[in-house]
Amino acid sequence: MTERVTLLTAAIFAAVAAALITLIPAAAQQTGAIDLQGQADQGKVTYAKNCSHCHGPNMVNSGTITPDLRAFPDDKTRFVTTVKQGKNGKMPPWADILSEQEIADVWAFLSSRRTP
Repeated sequence: MTERVTLLTAAIFAAVAAALITLIPAAAQQTGAIDLQGQADQGKVTYAKNCSHCHGPNMVNSGTITPDLRAFPDDKTRFVTTVKQGKNGKMPPWADILSEQEIADVWAFLSSRRTP
């Protein structure tokens, strides 16, 4: 009888452990998706305040030299460098104006609006 209780306890423990191993990554991914959406939402605000006057409210401003940001490559390093340092004397540098977090938020917003 004691051996049977021990086996049953071990089986229950194994089932609970397996369930936790399965559920924890899913919960972490869901939290990550919520965090990324919040970051994109904040990036939308920062973009509207600082970027839309040149790049347009929808990330494209026809008739100007600014690129369609919806088609910007999936290259965060390039994006951050361009924002911080400016581009070709036409886009001013924003390193002294936008924080690292604000730039990351705008990147999240841009990434959420990227077109294939």
